[in-house]
Amino acid sequence: MDKRFTYNGVEIAYSLEGEGDAIILLHGWGCDRTIWNDTAELLKGRHRVVAVDFAGFGHSNEPSEVWGVEEYTRSIEALVAHEGITMPTLVGHSFGGRVSLLYASRNEVKSVVLADAAGVKPRRSLSYYRKVYTYKLLKHALPILIGRTKANMLLEQRRARAASSDYNRATPMMRAILSKCVNEDLCSVMPRIKAPVLLFWGELDTATPLSDARTMERLIPDAGLVVAKGAGHFAMIEQKALWQETMKAFLKIQ
Repeated sequence: MDKRFTYNGVEIAYSLEGEGDAIILLHGWGCDRTIWNDTAELLKGRHRVVAVDFAGFGHSNEPSEVWGVEEYTRSIEALVAHEGITMPTLVGHSFGGRVSLLYASRNEVKSVVLADAAGVKPRRSLSYYRKVYTYKLLKHALPILIGRTKANMLLEQRRARAASSDYNRATPMMRAILSKCVNEDLCSVMPRIKAPVLLFWGELDTATPLSDARTMERLIPDAGLVVAKGAGHFAMIEQKALWQETMKAFLKIQ
């Protein structure tokens, strides 16, 4: 069943299937809830499955101001209250993992599944910071030197070459949101998570590397790691059979 509710003026779309203990599926950046179709099919026979389009993705409206992980987490907390859900299981991929971490650090949850989750601030090289500060310098200097129109054209070309595909595809508002969210480090909240946590990770993930999973395993009191050999950032899709068997074992689905 497709549903909508409004949080702080933003309409958020989600689907609800099945009955039983609630499981909330949270997608990664640049995706929408359809990425969980196979997982929802697996779970809906035993669980109440809620798959969410984050604000700015899928059929949900874009925020009118720059949200961070805090605002996205509050929107899920509001959805949980709206549906009368208590102690859900959270399943988060990539950016959805960020929200799952923050949510579980301050709310009662039954369990958490983090699939190639974000939340550990990336380690940046000197070349990265050189590029960032060079871009900022040019952004201020070029309009004075060559005029605003030509400067904007050159800066856009430079940004398109250097930025991630997620950033390039986003609207100006979602670019600002991405820039804010990607720099939020959630290591400090990880020790507060008291529920069991499954970490499911692609061995070859470069977006959120396996070292991030090791950090989470160390910081979260009750966490266990399953590594999908040969898989990348979408390990739950690339290694579908392993993902489904692992989920069934973790959630005790017969």
